[in-house]
Amino acid sequence: MPEQMQLRFPFATEARKPGPLPAPAPSFLTDNELQDDRPREECGVFGVFGHPDAAALTALGLHALQHRGQEAAGIVAYDGEHFHSERRLGLVGDHFSSASVVGRLKGDMAIGHTRYSTTGETVLRNVQPLFADLYGGGFAVAHNGNLTNAITLRNELVRGGAIFQSTSDSETILQLVAQSRKPRLMERFVDALSQIQGAYALVALTNKKLIGARDPLGIRPLILGRLAGAPILCSETVALDIIGAEFVREIEPGEIVIATKDGIESIRPFPPQQVRPCVFEYIYFARPDSIVGGKSVYNVRKRLGQELARESRVDADVVIPVPDSGVPAAIGYAAESGIPFELGIIRNHYVGRTFIEPTQHIRQLGVKLKHNANRAIVEGKRIVLVDDSVVRGTTSVKIVKMMYEAGAREVHMRIASPPITHPDFYGIDTPEREQLLAANYSLEEMRNYIGVDSLAFISVDGLYRAMGFARRDQEHPQLTDHCFTGDYPTPLLDRDGEQRTTQLSLLAEIA
Repeated sequence: MPEQMQLRFPFATEARKPGPLPAPAPSFLTDNELQDDRPREECGVFGVFGHPDAAALTALGLHALQHRGQEAAGIVAYDGEHFHSERRLGLVGDHFSSASVVGRLKGDMAIGHTRYSTTGETVLRNVQPLFADLYGGGFAVAHNGNLTNAITLRNELVRGGAIFQSTSDSETILQLVAQSRKPRLMERFVDALSQIQGAYALVALTNKKLIGARDPLGIRPLILGRLAGAPILCSETVALDIIGAEFVREIEPGEIVIATKDGIESIRPFPPQQVRPCVFEYIYFARPDSIVGGKSVYNVRKRLGQELARESRVDADVVIPVPDSGVPAAIGYAAESGIPFELGIIRNHYVGRTFIEPTQHIRQLGVKLKHNANRAIVEGKRIVLVDDSVVRGTTSVKIVKMMYEAGAREVHMRIASPPITHPDFYGIDTPEREQLLAANYSLEEMRNYIGVDSLAFISVDGLYRAMGFARRDQEHPQLTDHCFTGDYPTPLLDRDGEQRTTQLSLLAEIA
């Protein structure tokens, strides 16, 4: 285990104001990036088969999955004769709330996607679902996750004559299906999946089928539901709730489900592997009102706070969450510690990215567009500040400074995940390791930089206890937890081979 992971909860008290990051100061400390010190979301997928309002239901489902990606959204529908596609940059509500747009997406079967880019730039050609005319009919696919051998496969496909239209790793799946020599489409789809590595939850649409597939480790979630007899596939149960659909079950790791007019077929073409769902679905990504792996995300986050309080309780007057993701853990911490819970930070929900600020003075004011201290709660108090994670630490510096400026006597920061010491390659946009605070500095150095009276993270075993396990099984880990342990569950062929692609480098697209 990395040295940083062994550091546990020193309660140093000599520094309370943000100090300089130990030299050498990393290049990521720019003002523009102070606003986004979070793991970035993956993507959300949705599909429906055999319902007259397929496109409208898909749009509603994507609204419920908006938290999984805010850069772009798209829907592809099929009316029995033609495929119809609408793909747009921006939020779902910006483009798919009008009757005219949904009306153009004719048919009783549709798939949709909300996107945050972990591979490929944010341009229209990368917006999903991706579509191709294949031998035997049209094929559309939407993908949540990230492939760890996509660039390697892509380079081989290009050398063989494939023409890529995007820089998204998801197009690799489309190209593999197109180039497979298997006789039937489902066999070609399985052939494609057998060649990819990494994390994926897929929904695909053909002339006759809605298809769902989940990677053999179950890293990314995929749900099966039903509405008035119509099968629904989606990333989270909240997408079923919003359309009034019933939950049927989770798609099993390594399973492929095929919905046709004759019903639902399930196949498991790959050897079974030990299941390792991504722990970040519970810590951060999934909505708290979702059920993932049979567990309430909200209750797991509360238990994380309870475990955190057991491991690192401190005398204080009030427990304050960093909104919104720190709220359930803060509730759990307060309940376990007996310290009152209060909303000491108020978040403005109507601010996206901060505008481009012309002066340093305005830049400093811009921080408060998103968060503002509730002085009536903070002033004169010893506070426990609970957050879900620390990535670069830059946002933590800003929020702690805000607490002191509002009159806090002491600030003790508690983090409801272990230190993030390794980057992700499965669909979470994390910085490189040299930009991760916990990968480069000791707990005491992090405490001094953030400027708190004490700093503590939940332990890895504490995380597992909150998930219902006695501890982490070192030989056979129950979860995908590489960001904390460096234990990657699949080969990282692209990273280890330092593969690169320069396709489309001459095409500048304005959307």
